[in-house]
Amino acid sequence: MKVHLTILILLCCTAQWVFSQQDDGVVSFDLPIRNSLVFNRYAINPTFSFVREQNKYISFNNKREWIQFDNAPETFVGSFSGRFSENIGAGIAAFQQDYGVLTTFGGLLNFAYNVKLNTDSNLTFGLNVGAYKSGINTGNVVTNFDDPSLQNVAENFLLTVNPGINYGTRLLDFGVSINNAVLYNFETSEMVQDDPRQGIQAHVMHTGFFDGQGFFEKTKFSGILMSEFRKDQTIISAIASLSVPKGIWFQVGYNNVYGVSGGLGLNITKNIALEYNVEKAIGELVEFGPSHEITLAYRLITKKKYDYSGDEKVSGLFSRKRNKPIVEASEEELAGIRERAAERRAQAKLDKEEELKAKKEAEANALAEAKAKAEQEAAEKAQREADAKAKQLAEQKAKEEAEAKAKIEADKKARELAEARAKALAEQKAKQEEEEKAKQLQEQRAREEAAKQAKLLAEQQEKEAEAQAKAEAEARAKQLEEQKAKEQAAEQARLLAEQQAKAEADAKAKELAEQKAIEEAEARAKQLEEQKAREAAAEEARLLAEQKAKEEADAKAKQLAEQQAKEEADAKAKAKEELTTQPTDKIGKTMVALAEQAETTKTQQAKLLDEFENIVEIKNEDLKDLKEENDLSDQGITVQPKPFKSVTAENNKLNAIKSDLDAIIESRNEKIDSLKTLYEERFKTTQLDEVNLFYKKKIEGLTKDQLKAVELREELDTRLETIRIATEFEKRRRIKRAAYDNEADRYAQDRAMLQNIKRTTKPTQTPYIAEDFDFGEPQSDNIKILKNVKNVENGYYLIIAVHSDIKKRNEFLTKVVASGRVDVDFFYDVNTSKYYIYYNKFDSINAANKVMETKGNRPYNVNMTLVKIEN
Repeated sequence: MKVHLTILILLCCTAQWVFSQQDDGVVSFDLPIRNSLVFNRYAINPTFSFVREQNKYISFNNKREWIQFDNAPETFVGSFSGRFSENIGAGIAAFQQDYGVLTTFGGLLNFAYNVKLNTDSNLTFGLNVGAYKSGINTGNVVTNFDDPSLQNVAENFLLTVNPGINYGTRLLDFGVSINNAVLYNFETSEMVQDDPRQGIQAHVMHTGFFDGQGFFEKTKFSGILMSEFRKDQTIISAIASLSVPKGIWFQVGYNNVYGVSGGLGLNITKNIALEYNVEKAIGELVEFGPSHEITLAYRLITKKKYDYSGDEKVSGLFSRKRNKPIVEASEEELAGIRERAAERRAQAKLDKEEELKAKKEAEANALAEAKAKAEQEAAEKAQREADAKAKQLAEQKAKEEAEAKAKIEADKKARELAEARAKALAEQKAKQEEEEKAKQLQEQRAREEAAKQAKLLAEQQEKEAEAQAKAEAEARAKQLEEQKAKEQAAEQARLLAEQQAKAEADAKAKELAEQKAIEEAEARAKQLEEQKAREAAAEEARLLAEQKAKEEADAKAKQLAEQQAKEEADAKAKAKEELTTQPTDKIGKTMVALAEQAETTKTQQAKLLDEFENIVEIKNEDLKDLKEENDLSDQGITVQPKPFKSVTAENNKLNAIKSDLDAIIESRNEKIDSLKTLYEERFKTTQLDEVNLFYKKKIEGLTKDQLKAVELREELDTRLETIRIATEFEKRRRIKRAAYDNEADRYAQDRAMLQNIKRTTKPTQTPYIAEDFDFGEPQSDNIKILKNVKNVENGYYLIIAVHSDIKKRNEFLTKVVASGRVDVDFFYDVNTSKYYIYYNKFDSINAANKVMETKGNRPYNVNMTLVKIEN
């Protein structure tokens, strides 16, 4: 027993959630047996082949879901299951499921093992292992041309594992199971990713009897409440069963996804039983109609009365009444039972004491480990703080030295700049003073020359006035003696002219002399200025030469110093590199090897990431092509099918790349972790030497690069998942078009849906407005002509809405009927894949236009257009 228990615990504990990409044709494992608490209960939880079970059953089950549709889902199950011993339950089943164009066929193995904890406590472990094939049922596919998407759907052979556990008391059971915990595809040799049916299911079940009278005497009541948590969906369900000892049982159930159910079961004899269940969809699935399930079973009644069983009395409608019990125990057997019960209670007490002791020891060990870990963390924290403080002090000291050096250089440059500016200012001031002196001298000379000219002019005028007065006096005195006077006057005039000419010549000569003196003075001043300028230029050239020589000397000295510093730095770097790449200690050598290996795998990792990204881009292009083809097909445009391409081969290549990439990332992570461990171990003995400083930076760089690679890997996975979901949607669009057998089936379903809407829709109490209606695709004001529209007469139709989505079409029809327009109708144009909704048809365009003009203000007439049918 211990061996079996160990194996089951290991199976349950090691079952892991594995995610991988689904290939075409993969169908998740999900038997739709959910409405019965009598037969095939192991489909709800693997432990139920044992829990509350007394007998074994051979059963045949058939379930047809949503029977009003052709090719609706249908399931066939044949099984043999039940209680085989005091602590073992098991079962085996074969099943087939048809989902339109998809089908599955396979088998299921069940095993349950019970551990009795005490008199009224049981712990049961269970496991369901299923193997089945899934793929396209080509007999159900009707299409006018070869569809590459359907051709790419390959058959798949899959294995699923569903573990479960249940804890039972006298009246209650609590349990958990994992549906499709493992789903392995043998065709692709990989786990199936993102299984929509994968989830955790929990249940609470009550089993008991209540005292009644007559027909309901010793009636058994069973009720179960279940919750299943999937990735994108939560399912809540409940089932209640009432079993009457006469051989009849009743069942009712509720499921928030699949609807309400009711069932009736009959024990025709004690061994032969028949059960029927009907399930009515509600909510979003109400349009799909009811589902029917029927089970025929043969009960193998066990003579031995097991513990932890259903305890109900089995009888049939056509069986003779038996008053005595099936098995009557003797006094010796009762004594043995009581003795075994006492032994079990004593053993349970010892087990509890050992468990308590082990728990205390585990707590003490955990406390000691936590204390040691806390001390180690405190020491590591103190060491990190010391390292950080030392690094901070070193950085601060280097910063202060750099600032002091920069300050000295700045002061030196400031002094040199100030001296140069002072010298330039002095030279400029001296030059300005010289110019000012020369200007003042020139002005003074000009003033003196002007004074001299004025004086000469005044003297000349005075002389002229005196001469004129004297001439007049002599003329008047010698008027009588005209001759003599004339002669004397002429002589006097001659003398006066000579004197005046001489005076003018002297004045001109003096003026020329003064002008020459001024020119000579200006020439000497200019010569003096030029000489001073030459001297200043020579001085400036000398100073510039000295400055240039000094700068060249400083530059040469600086260059020599930089060269010397560079040589010293190169020598130190070389020594440091030799020290870091060729350490002498054993740990250092191992660190060198690990760093080289990490660098080597970086190129391989980058190459695989590039290949991964290329395949993602290829799948994205395939998605675009498929979407374009579907969109054109919806518009009635036929395109040339794409060349056949093996999706499985492409996925295998992608999975190989992902596997290699994950292996390299994992390997590189291990090398980086090992390098960190060696660094920490070496740091304890050597502290901050060159090797540790080098590898500290090296580890930081490798870690940063690796984080970028992991982020890119996750980003590509996210893109791939988005593309996969979109591709699945486009493929479902294509398969959805192929799911119809022919146009007659579509027309029959459309007519049935329209009649159902008109029959079930009640008038609304609150009138609708135009914004409440979804009119679908916008239409132009021009008359649209449609040809080759089946099941529709020629004429002019007043179209109020156009939809390509069936759900939106039904919503619009429901609101129109609720608004009082019960004569609404629609037709389907296969060329455009659109539904045209109308309520009036005319034979002439004049009549149609007249109604268009008087359409009124009804909210559903807002976008009314005219369409002509020409078949």
